[in-house]
Amino acid sequence: MVDYLANTEINSQRIAEVESCFGASGQPLALPGRVLLGEGVLTKECRKKAKPRIFFLFSDILVYGSIVLSKRKYRAQHIIPLEEVTLEPLPETLQAKNRWMIRTAKKSFVVSAASATERQEWISHIEECVRRQLLATGRPPSTEHAAPWIPDKATDICMRCTQTRFSALTRRHHCRKCGFVVCAECSRARFLLPRLSPKPLRVCSLCYRELAAQKRREEEEEGLCAGSPARLGCGASSGDDDDDSDEDKEGSGDGDWPSRVKFYESGVSWSSFHS
Repeated sequence: MVDYLANTEINSQRIAEVESCFGASGQPLALPGRVLLGEGVLTKECRKKAKPRIFFLFSDILVYGSIVLSKRKYRAQHIIPLEEVTLEPLPETLQAKNRWMIRTAKKSFVVSAASATERQEWISHIEECVRRQLLATGRPPSTEHAAPWIPDKATDICMRCTQTRFSALTRRHHCRKCGFVVCAECSRARFLLPRLSPKPLRVCSLCYRELAAQKRREEEEEGLCAGSPARLGCGASSGDDDDDSDEDKEGSGDGDWPSRVKFYESGVSWSSFHS
C-alpha cells in the first residue's frame, strides 16, 4: 500500500485530475487521507453487451464510469465503498478469460482484464484495500450480495416459463432478485427490496412467491397479520424504464468539461498502480 502518498501534493493532483475528467456530473473525490492507488480500463459485462469502462481504485472506494474520451472525459460515475465489496474469481473459458465478479449488496457485475497478470493485480490490490477498510471500520465482511444480471444475449427464451421467445416486439426483462432474463408475463409482480431501492422492483414469479412467503413468516413471527399481495409490493408492470441501467442510457448533461486536461503530468503509465 502507499499510505505515504496520503495528503501529498502528487496524490491531490491525481485525484483532482480524475474529478476534472468526470466534470460537473461527477461527485467530489478528494477526502483527507484518501489515496488514489491505480487506474485502468476493464471490460464490464453489461446487460446488452460487454463494454470498456474506466476504473479508479482508491484506498476506500472503487470508482468507475463510461469512457467518452480516453484520459479526458468520463460520464456515468459510480462509487462503490470497498468495505461492501466481495470478489469472486471466475473460471476461464475459450470465449471468456481474465474475468472476476465484483459483488456488493446493491449491484454485482462481471469485469475482465486484458491479461492474467493485470487481472491478478486488480484482484490483489482490491482485496488488500477491502481488508484494510474492514479492519479500520470494524465491520464484518459483507455476506448479502445482489444477483448479477444475466446478459440479454445469454438466452433467446424466458428463463422462467421457457415458452416465450424474445424478439424485436417481445422485450427481455430482468428479475431484480435472481438476475434471470424473463418475459413480461413472468415478471408482472413487484416487491420491495430495501437493499436495492426504496420502491418496489420487478421480480420474477418464482422469486415473488418465495419473497412473499418469507415476508409472511416474518410477520407471523412478529405477531403481525400476513400482508396482502398489494401490501407486499405486487403489481403489474407500469413501464420498462426500470430495465435500463444508468450507464446504458445515452444522453446529454455532460456538464462543463475542461478543454485541455493534462492527465497525470507525473508521467505514470496508463492502466497502472501507483507506488
